[in-house]
Parts: sequence; C-alpha cells; structure tokens
Amino acid sequence: MVRYRNAIIIMLTLLMLVLSACSKTEEGTKSAAEPAKAAEESATQTIEHVKGTAVIPKKIERMVVMSAAYIDHMLTIGEKPAGVNVEVRYGGEYLPYLADQLAGVPTVGSADNPNLEAILQIDPDVIIIENRTAENTYEQLEKIAPTIVLGNEEWLDYGDDTTYWTQDLLTIAGMYDKVDLAKEKIAELEKQTEQLKAKVEQQEYRKLAYLRVREKNLQIYAAKGHPTNTLLYHDLGFVPSSVTPAEKREDLSMEKIGDIDADYIVLEVDPNAHDYLNNMHASSLWKKVPAVVTNQVYDTDSFWLFKGWGFIGRTEILKEIEGMIQ
Repeated sequence: MVRYRNAIIIMLTLLMLVLSACSKTEEGTKSAAEPAKAAEESATQTIEHVKGTAVIPKKIERMVVMSAAYIDHMLTIGEKPAGVNVEVRYGGEYLPYLADQLAGVPTVGSADNPNLEAILQIDPDVIIIENRTAENTYEQLEKIAPTIVLGNEEWLDYGDDTTYWTQDLLTIAGMYDKVDLAKEKIAELEKQTEQLKAKVEQQEYRKLAYLRVREKNLQIYAAKGHPTNTLLYHDLGFVPSSVTPAEKREDLSMEKIGDIDADYIVLEVDPNAHDYLNNMHASSLWKKVPAVVTNQVYDTDSFWLFKGWGFIGRTEILKEIEGMIQ
C-alpha cells in the first residue's frame, strides 16, 4: 500500500514538472514573439490616403512619384525620388526647373500612362500617384508596391481652400519624419509671398490676365481653381481683369481680345501654338490692350501650371513676378 502511494506521488510530481516546463516554454515563446512583433510594427507606418490605407516601411529607400508636385515636395525636404514621371507634351524629359536635382533618376512614363516595367525594375518601397493616375492603373501599381493616392477624390475640386497645395507636401514629409522641415519651408514661402504682395499692392494699376495660347485657340485662366491662379490673385493681390472668369478657365476668341483690360499679362505659349501667337500679335485689337501698349506682357516658361503646386516652383514664380513689376 505504501509502495503504491509512493508511486502515485512520484507520478504526480513528474506531471507537475512537465506542466511547469510546458508553461515556461509557452511563456518563453510568447516573450520571444512579442519583441519580434514589436520590432515588425516599429519598422512600418500606416498612411491614410484616397484609396484607403497603406502600410509602408518606416525607412523608405525607393519612392516612385507620378506627379510634378510630388517631385517638388520630395526635393523640398531633401529626398530624391527613385523614379519620376515625365510630361509628354514637353518632350518626355524632366521638367526644366527640377532637372538639376533629378540627374540620373529613372523616368517611368507619364502620369496618364505609367511604364509599369520601368517601375518594376526600380523595385520601389512606395509609389505615390494622383487620382487621375489611379483611375486606370491603381490595381496594377498596387501589385508592384504599396501605392498611395494623394490629392482628393474629385480631381482638382478644392473649393475655396487656397493652401491645399501644402497638404500633400505635409503628407510626404510625414512619411520621412520631416514635417517640421516642411512647415519651415511653407512659413518661409509665406513670408516671401507677403513681402512681394506689399510691392504688388503699391502698384497704381494691377489688373492682371493670365493667358494661354494653344494651337488653335486662346484661353484665359480663372481667379481660382488652381494653385497658380490663387497665388496670383489671392496671395499676391493682383486684381482679375474684367474678362477673367471666377472658377474655371475659358476660351477667349480673337474678337474678344480687345476686351482684355489688364495692366499686366502673363502669357503662356504651348510648343505648337506659335502660328496662333503670330496671328494674335498681328491683330489690331491685341495692340490696343493696355498691357501691350505699356509693354507689360510677360512670357512665362510654360511651366507655371506645374510650379504652382510646390515650394520650389512657387519660389520661382515669385522671382519672376518680382521681375515683372520692377
């Protein structure tokens, strides 16, 4: 009987030892897994965007961007893209005002028609695109790398917000933990803009028309609806001409040229528009426009519509405007 009882005690003791060992093993496994999980979480970041959320590396090595604005934003915070889009109508090369800082960066097609093979070869950590690109190729790009759609759901629908161009800059800066630097750049630009606005408002006559000569017609840009427009009329204090539309750019027939009562004209000319430009210059109505009479027609480099979206571009516009009003 004693021997039987001792055997039971020994078996119970062994069972307790086994259970204790299993418990320690589970705890050890759990404690080992927790740091690994924490390390994995700390190595990534989650970004909210138009299409939902994207989990991307905390430390981004290769970012492909499909917008002139996003290229500007990256360069503004001291980061170089791993791949960039091109603008077909300007020869399929880097935009000139960003070219020096992009030397050697691969090009990956246009925003409307990304070169998926070229992007795949870069093996990006992240791809950033506009909503217009997302309409056709978001799913394909998402298969290559986490793809973030910036801007808003309705292309260019920003209402009366005149600072919307800064939103994507701050988002991209956040991905690199450089929000403070981005805010410094924005504040620097605001100061420069205020200083130039004071000079503009000293002008006795400051009506302005922003025109674009196209292959077969002339267009006039609105007082808002685009960051370049709001920079001119809202931030810098130019007064819209009487033919400047409020919301969206409009066609302006040759017969209506005489209605332009602008003291300053900003003139953008498409590469294929020189025949129309020559006809316009020959028009007697054009020659009577106040800005033409006083020689206050400023020919831009045709990139203001891109420049208005970023710190680097807007800084160049300010320099050009300052030269214009001297």
